[in-house]
Amino acid sequence: MSSLPMDVALMLGETIAKVIPVTAALAVVFTVLEHFWACNPGVPWWRKREIVTDICYWFFVPVFARTMRIGLLIVAAGVVFNIHDPDELIAFYDNGHGPLSELPLWAQAALFLILSDFMLYWLHRLFHGGGFWKYHAIHHSSEELGWISAARFHPVNLVLGTIGVDVVLLTVGISPNVMIWLGPFTTFHSAFVHANLNWTLGPFKYVLATPVFHRWHHTSLEQGGNTNFAGTFPLWDILFGTFRMPANELPQEYGKDEAEMPSEIGGQLAYPFRH
Repeated sequence: MSSLPMDVALMLGETIAKVIPVTAALAVVFTVLEHFWACNPGVPWWRKREIVTDICYWFFVPVFARTMRIGLLIVAAGVVFNIHDPDELIAFYDNGHGPLSELPLWAQAALFLILSDFMLYWLHRLFHGGGFWKYHAIHHSSEELGWISAARFHPVNLVLGTIGVDVVLLTVGISPNVMIWLGPFTTFHSAFVHANLNWTLGPFKYVLATPVFHRWHHTSLEQGGNTNFAGTFPLWDILFGTFRMPANELPQEYGKDEAEMPSEIGGQLAYPFRH
């Protein structure tokens, strides 16, 4: 086996090896939390009708995202900066480059988090209209929304969303080392906002996206599916008129706009190309 296939295989194995303990920890945490503070009654997450589909996404997405992110960063370095040598590529991205790399790592992480969330807010709104919806509809198809639903994304949605934003911000100079800080937060917070929890965090609901905030986004389009687009900071929804948090009311039904969506991952990945 040549070195490149071997490196790819090792990278994929390393990614899966990291996902397994993280998944186990999240499963324990949210099993306990959802038992005591459930937003909606129903079966526990491990008895969902589409649990196999969600588990497949949970492992497929990290592997796909890491592979595509690295590939697109290599392409970006070659096209924008004319860097093609493997050692030069590593040196170029290792600690960032340009003015942004001179900032303290915590400042780079904060900048990355704010800028990425702002960009993803608008991309999220874009995916709710026109021909992009058929890709994002996969994420909205779960009728039994829970923490493990967080990874249900079509690859096109990922490339034009989180992966693309990551590549842009790393290409302009922010150090990939910020991922060491932000990776655990992003993984936990994504699972947290999809969890079956009735938490609003009181006045902090305007500061950080919460389960109730995001679960409104997963209701039908008439109820709230075209609101609460922010992934982390509800400030964007407040500023641009898409914030929705009805007082003393909890979201109830999810995935109703996509009743014809296939339930298995293969059918869902093919769905946009059949429509």
